[in-house]
Amino acid sequence: DGEVHINELKNGSTEMFWNPTSEVRRQRLKRHIVLFEEQTDFESERLWQHVTSAINKGDQHKATQEKFVLEEEQRNAARERRESGTEWKPLLFRHDAGTNEWHYKYEDLRPWDPLNDIAQFEKDGILQTMERHLSTRMSNHKATCINNQITRHKRSAKDCRRRKTSDQPSNHSQNTESSCSTPESVQELSDDDGKYLGFESLCAQCGKEMNHLKEIHSAVLSLQKAQQDIHR
Repeated sequence: DGEVHINELKNGSTEMFWNPTSEVRRQRLKRHIVLFEEQTDFESERLWQHVTSAINKGDQHKATQEKFVLEEEQRNAARERRESGTEWKPLLFRHDAGTNEWHYKYEDLRPWDPLNDIAQFEKDGILQTMERHLSTRMSNHKATCINNQITRHKRSAKDCRRRKTSDQPSNHSQNTESSCSTPESVQELSDDDGKYLGFESLCAQCGKEMNHLKEIHSAVLSLQKAQQDIHR
């Protein structure tokens, strides 16, 4: 979400290659970092803190020294494991013997789904995505309830038409017609629980999950407000 320039080394000219709009910057996923005091000794920010500090101060010699200390500790630990016959078992990575590469065990390479994915977070080194599964299940269940009501209304309308066309006295047909108030067309069903067509209210499970979803939504709003306060 930053500017990208093309530098022409021959004549020293610089050309703008990419300049993101405010809309592009606004759509960037927020980055959340574990608080430094809550990080374990082997998390990158804590492990490399002295190297990072030296780089920020422009002290390349100090940064190289601190880097050497870390690497020497790793070499000594590996030597001790070999001597004791201890097998190193990574918690978060697996080795691919075919490509001789290491891969993160919990990698999620699918595209971000703005309709179902709420937030991505890390817990104990494992990346996880909070999703709207409850909302999806509730929507599917609500659609099933409404479709069942549509079927019942269609069946009622069909029975009504059948009675009207039967060989009965005209005055009885008129009475039958007046008793059938169900509309024959249900094409204008809205997404508002079908209430505009006189459908019944949602079933008990729909209502329960709707209330549960509202509670989750309120909790998410509360968390977002707390994050904004922390950033401020």
